[in-house]
Amino acid sequence: MMDFDPDTFGTLNADNYDALHDPGTTEESVALIAELAGQGRLLELAIGTGRMALPLKARGFDISGIEGSAAMVEKLREKPGGADIPVVIGDMADCAIDGTFDFAFLVFNTLFNLTSQADQVRCFRNVADRLAPGGAFLIETFVPDFSAYQGHQSLRTRKIGFKSLWFEATLHDPTRQVIEYQRVRITEQGVRLVPLVMRYAWPQEIDLMAELAGLQLEQRWGGWAREPFTADSRMHVSLYRKAAG
Repeated sequence: MMDFDPDTFGTLNADNYDALHDPGTTEESVALIAELAGQGRLLELAIGTGRMALPLKARGFDISGIEGSAAMVEKLREKPGGADIPVVIGDMADCAIDGTFDFAFLVFNTLFNLTSQADQVRCFRNVADRLAPGGAFLIETFVPDFSAYQGHQSLRTRKIGFKSLWFEATLHDPTRQVIEYQRVRITEQGVRLVPLVMRYAWPQEIDLMAELAGLQLEQRWGGWAREPFTADSRMHVSLYRKAAG
């Protein structure tokens, strides 16, 4: 497996992250988190360049972040209001941050950037330790789908232009629930390789991770507009709650 640490993703992607990784759901995801969080203190894991944190800050929320990549935090600091958000740089699986929080969130599949089950379990425990009694933790991830794979691998074209070609190759190891990606961008300037390793988990496994950390599933939706979660859902937004007492 390719060797990834908490800083690797940012090192590879910080320069063009905002341009190439917009999921198109920011407005509705910010709205739902704002509604669910109430007036509490917020913690975003993998705060990145501030796609979620900055609009929440603009709504008046007291928000802090944990981020594995100093390069991503530099991009956040360059934006209006970005210097005002406290961020601790470290591994979100066990990074300490001062104080307690009423609401924490980890979106855009980033839980799967932790490349082992043990790391993901530690992440849930780390969040639970920092939540106030009655606090909540929201995550967003894709639901694994291997229907397009053959022989545990796939190759698909992402973008074609007169002077460019982007494609993505993936290898799937079902014994470890690991997907290794290699995203290849061929342009007039040359070839750029952008690798990624993800350790996926099924929703029921994520529920068990939460339970081990003392959190209980409260809601699960199939999207940010609170669509029902069904057998055909390709993503889920799940809300876990810490006991009040």
